[in-house]
This record gives sequence, C-alpha cells and structure tokens, in this order.
Amino acid sequence: MTIDTSARVAFLKKIHLFHGLDDAELAAVADQLDEKGYAKGEVVFQQDGKADSFYMIYAGSVRVVRKQDGREMQLALLVKNDYFGEMALVSNRRRSATVTTLTDTTLLILSRQNFEKLFKTAPELRTNLDLAVRSRKLARSLRFKWLRPDEVIYFLARKHPLVLYQKLFLPVAALAVPLFFFYAWLVILPALLALFAALGSLIAIGLWIAWLVIDWGNDYYIVTNQRVVWLEKVVGIYDSRQETPLSMVVSVGVEVNQIGRILDYGNVIVRTYVGRIPFSNVDHPAQAAKMIEEYWNRTKEAAVGMEKEAMKNAIRKKLGIPIPPPPKPDSDTPPPPPPPKRGTIAILRFLGANTLKLRYEQGETVVYRKHWVVLVQQAWMPLLATLAVLLIFLYRLFQLAISPDEAFISLQGGLTVDAWAGALFIALFPFAFWLGYEIMDWSNDKFEVTAEQIIDVDRKPFGTETRNAAQLENILSTNYERLGIWGNLFNYGTVYITVGGSKLAFEDVLDPAGVQSDIDRRRMARSQKKSEAAVAAERERMAEWLVTYHKSAQEFANEERKKSQKPE
Repeated sequence: MTIDTSARVAFLKKIHLFHGLDDAELAAVADQLDEKGYAKGEVVFQQDGKADSFYMIYAGSVRVVRKQDGREMQLALLVKNDYFGEMALVSNRRRSATVTTLTDTTLLILSRQNFEKLFKTAPELRTNLDLAVRSRKLARSLRFKWLRPDEVIYFLARKHPLVLYQKLFLPVAALAVPLFFFYAWLVILPALLALFAALGSLIAIGLWIAWLVIDWGNDYYIVTNQRVVWLEKVVGIYDSRQETPLSMVVSVGVEVNQIGRILDYGNVIVRTYVGRIPFSNVDHPAQAAKMIEEYWNRTKEAAVGMEKEAMKNAIRKKLGIPIPPPPKPDSDTPPPPPPPKRGTIAILRFLGANTLKLRYEQGETVVYRKHWVVLVQQAWMPLLATLAVLLIFLYRLFQLAISPDEAFISLQGGLTVDAWAGALFIALFPFAFWLGYEIMDWSNDKFEVTAEQIIDVDRKPFGTETRNAAQLENILSTNYERLGIWGNLFNYGTVYITVGGSKLAFEDVLDPAGVQSDIDRRRMARSQKKSEAAVAAERERMAEWLVTYHKSAQEFANEERKKSQKPE
C-alpha cells in the first residue's frame, strides 16, 4: 500500500526529531520519503555497510545487533515510530550494526542527501538530532544490569558540563597552594619539606578533581520504553535509583533560569501521581521534554490499541468467530538472561536452612534479611566475649592436660572440678545465649515480597512481633539508598516503598537495586493483572451488549419495516 502525504505528516508529528516544523515543512519532508516494505527476517542493512539512508519505522519492528570480538550483542529492539541509521550519517562512518526485521515491516526512508540538507537548513532539527545521537552514543557505551531484557533506552543524559565546571572552580583555585610551595622550594627555601608539601598538596588536589569528575559522570537521567529513571551516586558515600513507570507519569515540564536560557540548559520535571522526578541541569531541556513526552504518549497509545484489540477478540468470542493467534516471537530473538545470583557465602550452602540466608524464595514469596554487616554490628560484643571465654577455657584445658597433678574432673577424694575451668565453662552459657539471641533477633527481621503484597516483619525472640503489609497495587513509587563506605563496599542499603501517605522501608538489604527491581516487577505484574481483570469484566459486559444488538439488528429492522407498512 502507498502511504499518502497526510498520513506521513501525522506520522512525522509524533517523532521528536521533527518538533518545530509546521505542517507545510512536514509535508515537504513527507514528499522526500521513500516507502519500502520488508518481510519478516529480512536484513535492512549490514554492519560495516555503506551509510546512505535514514530509516523510520511506520509499521512493524526491527532488531539491532552488533558483532564484536566474535560475539553477537543485541543493542535494541525498535518498534513503530522509532528510527535508526542516523548515527552513521552524522559521524560519516560505515554502519556500526546490523538491522533485521522481526515482523513484516514498512519503513519510510530519507536519502543521505535529503537528510543532510534538511538538518543543515533547520537549526531546531539539528538540536533535536544532536540530543538523540548523544543519548544513543552514551547508552551504547554503558551497560545497566537492572535493565530488563525487553527494555530499550530512548533518552540518556548527564548534567550539563557547566555544573562540573562550577564544582571544579574551588579545586582549580586551590592549585595556587602547590604552586606557592614549588615557588618556595625553588626560590625562598630550597628544602625537602617544601618540596614534599608541594607534591602532597598537588596529589591531594588532583584526587579531589578526579573525584568531582567521576562524581559528575555517575549521575544519569534515563527514559526507557517502560519507565523514567534517575540514577544518583556520590562515590563511596551515596548510591540511589529513583524510578516510576511511564504509565504513572502525569505531566512533563521545563524550568529554566536566565543563564539556562542563554546556554540552553535547565531542569526537566517529570511529575507522577506520587511526586516528581527532576532531571536537573540537562542540556537542551525543551527538546529533552519533547522526547519524554513522545515516549509517554506512546505508552498511552499502546494501551488504547491493546484495549481495542481485546474488545474485538471479546466480540469474536461471543459470536463464535475464531480469534486470530498472536504473532509468534522471532526465533532469532535471544532468550532473556537468567536472573543474577545473589551474593552468598559458599560455606553456608551446606546448612540446608534459611537461618542465615540474606535472600531466599518460598514458593512465590521472596524473603530478604538485613546484611551480615548489621549482624556483626549487633553481635560483635557477645561474639568477642564468647570467643574470649572459649579461648581461655581451651587454654585452661590445655594446661590441665599437660599437668600430671591437675585434671578438669577428678575422682580422688570425691568428684571435684577444676575451679577455673568450671567457672569458664559456666560463663560460656550466658555469653553463648547472648550471641544466639542477637543472631535470632537479626534472623527474625524479614522483608517479604509475595505475589500480592509486601511485608515487613520485626520479631523479637521470646517477645513481640510487628507486621506491616501493603498491597502491591497500592505502591506509588520505590527508591533506594546505599550510604557510606560500608554500604558501597558490601553493596547493601535501604529500599523505600511509598504507599499512600506512608513509607515502608526494607532496611540494610543486600543489593538494594536488585530488591527494588524485584518489587517493581511484582508490582507491575500485580497491577496489570488486576487492571486486566477489571477491564476484561467491563469488556465482556460491553461485548454482550454489542452482540445482542448485532443478533437483534435484523429483528429490529423487520419490526421497524412492519411498523412503517401499517396503514394509518
């Protein structure tokens, strides 16, 4: 089929690259597009091939794969309204990946000549393209372990370099200190002390500058096809990830001050039902907001499309018409990778119990405990006391064993026990009981994620139990914090779950990013299940009405015809 100009213009309006063009300009672009259909499994272009076109997916989906070091690496799965092929055109290089269709696909193609002419003559389009290319380059250079197999990064940015320059002002100014010491060593006081002071201060300032640069580079703002994510990390001190599904987004706004208007940077505010996620000091904020809005609107359109198709299938079912099967997944699509294993101490595996496990599963329930660092903090005193008494007791037994005149238990003159050994043996019991109590207290504090709810259980040995629970579908947002050197070194932190006006906290759990992902996956699955059940019930009711009308339409028409034929 041939796509007319009006349909092409409507299609281009949905793509952020062309934001800023009016209808006449979009129509001119639409007339330059070539339309081409590809069968499922057909190669659009090969890696290392010549870059001569820019592609937009009007219908269907494609897979982007790169071969590197003899291995095939999937870069992205792109769907309707996505585009590809622009990076090789911008950098004037050969293709960096192979693109293959996953389904029957229709592409709109812009030649290299028209592509370069268009983006050279329209400055706003150059800004849009620059933002998109930088996002894709950065996304390809990074690998986030928490990304799901079917998740694609569409927008990825750091804070504007000006933020880094502002932070570097003080350490750069502090370079005057080593310069002064070098001057003193060369001119005023040629002593080793001045040289060491110069070198020491220079190394310290160099480390300070390196720390600031790494810290600036560790903050990311991300939009995928499923969620909005803000990653924030202060090296060795703080690590957090705040995210919300695209379906929870309410609006997208831009905040820019006077300097930001001049240098084209500012804040993009993503508002959700529970609060907001600020993308602070990003480059080209207006264009970034348009990108986020595009993918947010896609989520809404996809939900509407799925609902329409489900309604059609419900009517088909009521009428006894066979329901068309869903499209089969492409055989070339790699299976999702296995879930990452949680860190455990191998020596504990032989126990066969969950007493000291930090994460384990019971059926559909996942149970977490606080990190062993917390156990050590709770139990170090009774542990040291128990070990000290035990070592002294063993040393006393050794003395008794090598002494011909002494014994631990003597039967001469009646049953007697060595006083020191006996006292130490008895002293072991209260310290061992104290140690066991602390271990039980640590082990009894659990955080559970079931198929329907999250549960925080605090139970004191031989004491009270506190249990806080919340339904998964009532969770509004999640975020985690990994604080301090110990938290970063041993990878533990606290996951915060916002439920209504309150918060639950999974405190000091191992791999808080993984725990957050577990909760979000369960929450999304639960919410989707409940939503699907409610929608399905309403759909069935509507389908019943429509089928009743369909079956009765002829009867109503006959009755109306008879009524009109009656003589007055």
